[in-house]
Amino acid sequence: MLEQKVEAQVKKTLKEIGLSKKDRILVALSGGKDSSVTAYLLKKFGYNIEGFHIDLKIGSYSEKCFKTIQELCNLLQIKLHTYDIKKQMGNSMCYLRSAIQSKQQGNKLRNCAICGVIKKWIMNKEARKLKAKMIATGHNLDDEAQTFLMNIFKGSPKLSSNIGIKTKNIADKKFVTRIKPLFYVLEEDVRKYSKNKKLPVVYEPCPCALNSYRIEIRKFLNKISEKEKRKIVKNSEKMIKKIKKQEKEISYCSMCGEPSRNKICKMCEIIKK
Repeated sequence: MLEQKVEAQVKKTLKEIGLSKKDRILVALSGGKDSSVTAYLLKKFGYNIEGFHIDLKIGSYSEKCFKTIQELCNLLQIKLHTYDIKKQMGNSMCYLRSAIQSKQQGNKLRNCAICGVIKKWIMNKEARKLKAKMIATGHNLDDEAQTFLMNIFKGSPKLSSNIGIKTKNIADKKFVTRIKPLFYVLEEDVRKYSKNKKLPVVYEPCPCALNSYRIEIRKFLNKISEKEKRKIVKNSEKMIKKIKKQEKEISYCSMCGEPSRNKICKMCEIIKK
């Protein structure tokens, strides 16, 4: 029953996305349940996928994640591309994050916010180099409800205008479209599915996710029903359609040359500040 429910939801989402089985899809693999299930289902449904992992060099945790991802890619018989952050950027994510936070005054960016900005920048750049048509991430229904509520609580609902099963950025040759096959699947269903299929997964959370605002929102959402979570996402989609975001022309960052709506992209802004 669970297997049929999850697979039907994902198939419906992929149909809405309009994904072609000829397209080269790069699956962002973290070692966690969501990205592992995303890769498993895309492979099962016959899509042309390859794995992409950013090795953050967070001690034994990263080592465990990398080993798990290798097992998954061997199981699915897919190619794995790895980005070693220490080799490519000079230091581990922990060092980069601490250096960024030490330069900031007052309300410092939290760990997960910094990590998220850096990973998005890396994924887009590397996916373009690998000539991928799209990047598939493991974001589930709970993640989307959390993101929407976070933006509402922060007084920035316009930040949600680009979220959905497929990114809605202005078309640009340097942007690689991101898709979310698990968009309508509950986190708990993803967890159960991964265990039922006995997929290689690291279930423990990242040791650096200590002060994340998302964790606070997750605790709240864990207290409500599936029906209420689905209502939040459904209403967010209705609201997003009404939000008229003031889109700026896409330009390129004066520092790194990557796509940006401002003179300097978010990545360079936090690193050079």
